[in-house]
Amino acid sequence: MRVLRLGDTGVEVRELQQQLVRNGWQGKVDGWFGEATELAVRAAQQRYGLVVDGIAGPKTLETLKAGQRPLKLLTLQDLQRASEALGVPLASVQAVNEVESRGKGFLPDGRPVILFERHIMYRQLHAAGRDADALAQRYPAIVNTARGGYAGGATEHMRLGQAISIDADCALASASWGAFQIMGFHWQTLGYGTVQDFVRDMHDSEGHQLQAFVRFILADAALHKALKARKWADFARGYNGPAYKENLYDVKLARAYDRYAKVPA
Repeated sequence: MRVLRLGDTGVEVRELQQQLVRNGWQGKVDGWFGEATELAVRAAQQRYGLVVDGIAGPKTLETLKAGQRPLKLLTLQDLQRASEALGVPLASVQAVNEVESRGKGFLPDGRPVILFERHIMYRQLHAAGRDADALAQRYPAIVNTARGGYAGGATEHMRLGQAISIDADCALASASWGAFQIMGFHWQTLGYGTVQDFVRDMHDSEGHQLQAFVRFILADAALHKALKARKWADFARGYNGPAYKENLYDVKLARAYDRYAKVPA
């Protein structure tokens, strides 16, 4: 589903405007995402308790169609709480949410978005005293010294299920969870009692997924310092690794922050 924003045109923008009309907007349905449409999107997001950014992504479109906000979706209040906990401007959290999250924390069937990492599964099994090499030979798609094997979407849960049949705790620790892609093996650092507790929390809501992100940042002094100082290159390097430059994460974060900082909370 295309993400619609200021300046876009076409049939999908017209459909968005029609949804806005059904929700009480009295603007013109012309297929152009102008300032009037952006204001209408912001008003609808405010009304339904969504993140207010004027961008019509899957969450906004889904809410407009249903006429109510699905309970698991991230709210502006969630972002405000994260801002207070981290001691940073709301615009910083909004920028990170836009650039560093997957956009949505749940699949259409209600399960959390995940990505299973077979090389982490190898590492976790080895640390648990299992014969990781033998298991890698038997299940190379699930246990491997090399990254890869990704299937994406709901199929990642099938891969996770296969890994759980080998070792449940190692498997759960070997996937990244939710909108902010927090790896399961961080469960103890984040203050959870068990990896199972962490996974249950990731099933709850995008708000809880954001809370896990906040815990992750607070546990890393360098990352927290970079975020507070808005040193986007340092933050992107710490969060995404050295390949952050290839995806221009630092540039995207800086631009998103500047955009959100100009808009009253």
